[in-house]
Amino acid sequence: MNYFEKNKQAWEEAFEHRHKNWGDDNYRRLLTEELPFFDENVVKELKKIEFKEKKIAQFCCNNGRELLSLMSLGAKSGVGFDIADNILAQAKNTAEKANIKNCEFVTGNILDISHAYHGQFDFIFFTIGAITWFEDLEVLFKKVTACLKADGVLLIHDFHPFMNMLALPGEEDFNEEIKQVSYSYFRTEPWIETEGMGYMSENYSSKEFISFSHTMAAIVTSLAKNNLKITKLEEFDYDVGLSDVYDKQGFPLSFLVTAQKIS
Repeated sequence: MNYFEKNKQAWEEAFEHRHKNWGDDNYRRLLTEELPFFDENVVKELKKIEFKEKKIAQFCCNNGRELLSLMSLGAKSGVGFDIADNILAQAKNTAEKANIKNCEFVTGNILDISHAYHGQFDFIFFTIGAITWFEDLEVLFKKVTACLKADGVLLIHDFHPFMNMLALPGEEDFNEEIKQVSYSYFRTEPWIETEGMGYMSENYSSKEFISFSHTMAAIVTSLAKNNLKITKLEEFDYDVGLSDVYDKQGFPLSFLVTAQKIS
């Protein structure tokens, strides 16, 4: 069994163990708020982009809340891709309740996205914690390039690679006083977790989640090798979902990058 199949099973199991009502009310925020579920710096970037009549996609869209939020900026159509069937079922339900009819959701491995979607999108994005599920970023961004139209734009908003060096509360090496670096920036072995998916589920003895560290150099180089020209790279001193214990300490904790397909 490859790591994609293991992660599919782990994510679908986590959704079955989800916190009570997790995600069920997302449609309410979609109906009443402007661009909910996005970080404020991402909102600023999104508002600079013209989405009217554009075709957009989110790779690793989870329960679709961000993609559905972005549809409010006037995109012609949207497609969310993710590996977990039951999580996408919630995405489809949320779209229906929010009366968003021009957005579809497709289950499968991102690397196996059908050729029917190649050259179809003006804008593709990944959000927090998405690219860590891929061992080889060059292969991942090759698929992005294939699916983008000429001059299409990619946006990534995620944890900064530096975060992989820091122990988090609950881990053996965590020391709130010292705030020391605990892991190598250049780690190559995968991370294996078996305690559920904290933001979504209760803590339980779960199937294996397998993820990978990537340096900033690996991210930038993998983009460049796939004809994706970086147009912006911003780094921020606050975390975007794991813990706030290192916020505003001078550490790079999250980042945003945009890149354009070179035609």
